[in-house]
Amino acid sequence: MTSTLTTRSAPPTARPSTVPRRRTRVLALPEARWALSALVLFLVALAGQLLGAPEWVWEPLYVAVYVTGGWEPGLEGLKALKDKTLDVDLLMVVAAIGAAAIGQVLDGALLIVIFATSGALEAVATARTADSVRGLLDLAPATATRLLPGGGEETVAADALAVGDTVLVRPGERVGADGRVLDGASEVDQATITGEPLPAAKAPGDEVFAGTVNGTGALRVRVERDPSDSVIARIVRMVEEASETKAPTQLFIERVEQRYSLVMVAATLALFAVPLALGAALQPTLLRAMTFMIVASPCAVVLATMPPLLSAIANAGRHGVLVKSAVVMERLGQVDAVALDKTGTLTEGTPRVTEVRPLPGSGLDEDALLRLAAAAERPSEHPLARAVVDAAHARGLRVPDAEGFSSTPGLGVTATVEGREVRVGAPARLCPEGHAVVAEVEAEGRTAVAVLADGSPAGVLGLADRLRPGAAEAVGGLTALTGTAPVL
Repeated sequence: MTSTLTTRSAPPTARPSTVPRRRTRVLALPEARWALSALVLFLVALAGQLLGAPEWVWEPLYVAVYVTGGWEPGLEGLKALKDKTLDVDLLMVVAAIGAAAIGQVLDGALLIVIFATSGALEAVATARTADSVRGLLDLAPATATRLLPGGGEETVAADALAVGDTVLVRPGERVGADGRVLDGASEVDQATITGEPLPAAKAPGDEVFAGTVNGTGALRVRVERDPSDSVIARIVRMVEEASETKAPTQLFIERVEQRYSLVMVAATLALFAVPLALGAALQPTLLRAMTFMIVASPCAVVLATMPPLLSAIANAGRHGVLVKSAVVMERLGQVDAVALDKTGTLTEGTPRVTEVRPLPGSGLDEDALLRLAAAAERPSEHPLARAVVDAAHARGLRVPDAEGFSSTPGLGVTATVEGREVRVGAPARLCPEGHAVVAEVEAEGRTAVAVLADGSPAGVLGLADRLRPGAAEAVGGLTALTGTAPVL
């Protein structure tokens, strides 16, 4: 399917290059608000105590810390106790109250603040994971154009599509479902699925994925997967599962936590009751028992397991890395070999012209060849076209206007430039007999683009991706961590 225009026009629809960002504000989470309140009250009380203010000034503030930071874990602990389970939240609250009972109000308040902050961090990490899920869901369009057997069409919700339906994907639209092209030709931006920055040419028989962006051609697509089983839907489920899985360390701690807590409570009661029965004084006995409970509490062990993993998963998601599960995240520390996909990881994912090769007999030098190619490509929105135009501008060349521009998906573009018919596109289509220069450019790992002037080969452009500034440092760091160089 060919689109033709005589003047330069804007692309049909702007293509979002990244997943929409809809991040939950930290203070929108109640756990974060309570933790912040407890922290502020604690700092004010601590300042008053250190500055020598009367006890009636700072002691009520410490009490407020106990209430704001401890009511939620205390409530959860009581609920667990109702189910005949000794929860670490309840132990934390009891340990904090015990510290206050022996005059260590500051220590108990600090324990409350630490525990509340841990809960807030876990809530934030979970919310960030949910944000990632919502962002992925935004990739899939809400509606699709379904073609009716009688020749008509209707707009339906994308999740209402069924296997066997035929949908029309117009230029610039997102594909509504995973399926196969029945008719039409276009180039589809699949970066959100495959990571490749260059659009993939699609023709009848090719597979397309929900959430990818169609180019300049129209496609008729037969739905082959239920929307709930599309690639995007499966990715979403993987991200959701990440926050629900438990790492081996956490599972081990949960297994021993209940028994350990019971032993600790029994030992605390014994340290208090036995000396009293033998005639010991109440104050030192209570101090000894409460000190043991605070020191032996498993709070620190629990705080050192899942919250850091959740934070790591959320941080990875903010940088575009989806972690399948907490198990996978923990096992990263045992990795001894790393395999990388080059595009978009070690490289920028943006093609650039690295070589201009005019052919003998064309009568063109490098600048003249690049001017013709850039003029023909300027109306196109293809990434390779933008790379050619940018290269001409970088050389300070004046790019003339083109007339009679036409673009054929998967083939290339044609335009009249300064009275000459210029064609730019895939060498396999424009020069089916092949050319030695094309083979040389491709042998060097570059993408070859053929340029024809008035039907005759005029030259070849070589395009390649460029390494990210920190690529060498990243590879060196991975080599040092694993002991072996990454595999590309």
